[in-house]
Formats: sequence, structure tokens, C-alpha cells
Amino acid sequence: MSDETLRRLDLTQIGAGRYQAINARGGVLPVGTGGDAEFTPVELMLAALAGCTAIDVGLITGKRAAADSFDVHVEGHKVRDDDGSHLVDLEVTVSIRFPEGEAGDHARETLPRAIQQTADRLCSVGRTLQLGTTVDYRTA
Repeated sequence: MSDETLRRLDLTQIGAGRYQAINARGGVLPVGTGGDAEFTPVELMLAALAGCTAIDVGLITGKRAAADSFDVHVEGHKVRDDDGSHLVDLEVTVSIRFPEGEAGDHARETLPRAIQQTADRLCSVGRTLQLGTTVDYRTA
């Protein structure tokens, strides 16, 4: 595949059970085990799903009207079974309030389609979770 399709980041240990993710643009995000306020890997995956959804839905509806409020709630159950540890029953809830008036009405009318497009094809995080993919683990 081409370099245009490549997405990457590095993760470096910064303490016992503490790491920092660094993206190609220099952004830094702390990651932890859940013993403190830092996000766990599972929470980061949920945040990625929420963020991807919000960006897609916001871009589509924002062409009609800016939201007065915009929240995305994501939840799922972490289970351990014969398939190992994983999340099940992921649910994404989008709550948006648009202003009164014609522009807000257009945004409200567009919202269901925007959410469906996000779920069906736009959100790469959600689509990857829905479709599944191989993950190759190796040592350097």
C-alpha cells in the first residue's frame, strides 16, 4: 500500500504502567492502566470511535447549521471468554441540539442520514471494528 494510506504512532514507556503515544505530527497522549486519570487503551478505543463519529457527523450537519450542543456517548462491555478479552455490544449515541430556524431545521433533517453514513462507510474506526482486520504482532 502507498505511504498516503499509512497511519502510525509510537508508544514509549514513561513509568510503571504508564506510556505516552506520539503521533507523526508530534502530538502526545498519555496512556495508563486505569490506576490514575490517564486513559486506558480500551477507553482510547472508545474515544476514537466517539471522535470519528463526531467529526463525520459534525462535518455533514455543520454545512447546514452549527450545533448549539454536541455530545457523543460510547459504551460497551469488556468481557473475557473463549475468544479472550474484548468488547461487546458497542453503542454510540449522538446528542446534538441545533438552533431554531431554517438552518437548524435542515441540520436536524440531515442528522439521521449523517449518522447512517458514518456507521455504514465514513468512520474508519467504526468500520474497522465492524469489519475486523488482522493484527500482526512482532518484535523489532
